[in-house]
Amino acid sequence: MEKKGVEPVTHTYLGSLINPLPRGLPKTISSLCPECCKVIEGRLFEENGKVILEKECPVHGSFRDIYWSDVNLYLKAERWTFGEGHGLTNPKVTKATKCPQQCGMCNLHTSHAALGNVDLTNRCDLTCPVCFANSNVAGYIYEPSFEQILVMLKALRDMKPVKARAVQFSGGEPTLHPRFLDALRAARDMGFSHIQLASNGLNLSDPEFAMKCAEAGLHNVYLQLDGVSDDIYLKTRGRPLHEIKLKAIDSLRKAHIKVVFVPTIIKGVNDHEVGDILRLAMENIDTVSGISYQPVAFTGRITEKQREKQRYTLSDLAKDLREQTGLFTDDDWYPLCSTVPFSRFLMALRGFNSVNITCHPHCSLATYLFYNQDDPFNTAKPITQFVDIPNMLKDLNKLAGEAGKSRIKAFSKIKAFNAFRKHYKNDQAPRGLTFPKFLDQLAGLMDKDIGRAREGHQRMALMVGGMHFMDLYNYDVERVKRCVIHYAIPDGSLYPFCTYNSGPYFRERIEKKFSTPLPGK
Repeated sequence: MEKKGVEPVTHTYLGSLINPLPRGLPKTISSLCPECCKVIEGRLFEENGKVILEKECPVHGSFRDIYWSDVNLYLKAERWTFGEGHGLTNPKVTKATKCPQQCGMCNLHTSHAALGNVDLTNRCDLTCPVCFANSNVAGYIYEPSFEQILVMLKALRDMKPVKARAVQFSGGEPTLHPRFLDALRAARDMGFSHIQLASNGLNLSDPEFAMKCAEAGLHNVYLQLDGVSDDIYLKTRGRPLHEIKLKAIDSLRKAHIKVVFVPTIIKGVNDHEVGDILRLAMENIDTVSGISYQPVAFTGRITEKQREKQRYTLSDLAKDLREQTGLFTDDDWYPLCSTVPFSRFLMALRGFNSVNITCHPHCSLATYLFYNQDDPFNTAKPITQFVDIPNMLKDLNKLAGEAGKSRIKAFSKIKAFNAFRKHYKNDQAPRGLTFPKFLDQLAGLMDKDIGRAREGHQRMALMVGGMHFMDLYNYDVERVKRCVIHYAIPDGSLYPFCTYNSGPYFRERIEKKFSTPLPGK
């Protein structure tokens, strides 16, 4: 697909060559051996409508996994990329030649942070079978001091040329850190415009604690929510939790904190409830702003037979949501990197660098559901069913290039307005969603400050997406180079999500370095 208007990026800011992403199938990629973590060649190819990854380590033999379960969605996702990012001008590692082994963030990385992650502790009040960050399993306590937390936050704000605007406190269960509320205040005082928390919701079910979080600066909670029945929680979290989740949602509603559901989806365990999770979100639409489904990543040894039984991909998610809700078609899903024309256009108008989500096209799929608040589920429509998204993206990408060269920004704004109007199908939009209201919704989605602060702003959109983090069996080095979720650690280094939590397992090395043993260990 021709992407007019934006100059192609071929090197990072520090001069490292960016490998162009190969299109189509079959293709070869750089992957990892699940046993020794050495970089080995992998081959992606179509088989019976699925995308299969095969690779062979000279020492540990061959491995095979389902990469995407629908080849057509896989190919569609890679068509909707709009070029590369440049990475950082100030990475801590400046002369790396091997990814991911020399990570920390390095000169090979092509994307800046859309979201910074700060792990506050590996302690947790649950013992979840699917978790990769639990002190009960690790045998040690990782819990940075408040001074170290400040170093981590500063590292995210010091990223150049685009400082991190959004930060997430994670764990373990981050609310267990003795200075959790101070960490929220520190993030607010450092200028983060969006502060969120990844939590199991146990402590947040207390309305008083939720209110304290809001007063300290918390905007949003990524709430672990695997289903709508305790049968699911017994399997994924080891105890019944459904009522506690509902109490947490109610507490956060009273505190005016928005919620994003984060279900870990395992084939054969809770994939039959992805539609019910969406219905629960719509029933709580005054508080829930999105759902980020996360297909399970296998963090330990697992047989090929067991992986095949439990492997769940983004295209499985698209299929299940279509069949369980009747709201979606395969045409409604796009990778997150397809939002780049929007951010580049805004950047050209404003005249300064802003966040571009230049992640790999196979990291994610997402859409927005627009609805009428009187009857959210029955009026819900994906944005693609009343906006010509393909042509909208092409036009906006072209306008981004033109706006960057133009000295009269007002003309570019008028052209963008006309492009949006041209591609908006008023007769197919949800009842009550006029074109001016649609533009108002877009402004709130693109700039979280608008959505929170504008008087009278009434939300009419729900983000529905899937983010498939990698494990050693489906690892693609080019994906990790483009990661937009960056962990900060106590010495100020930064790591992409999928080098921190899988691959060479930097999480384990770093936590051990900055940890204390559990009593009796």
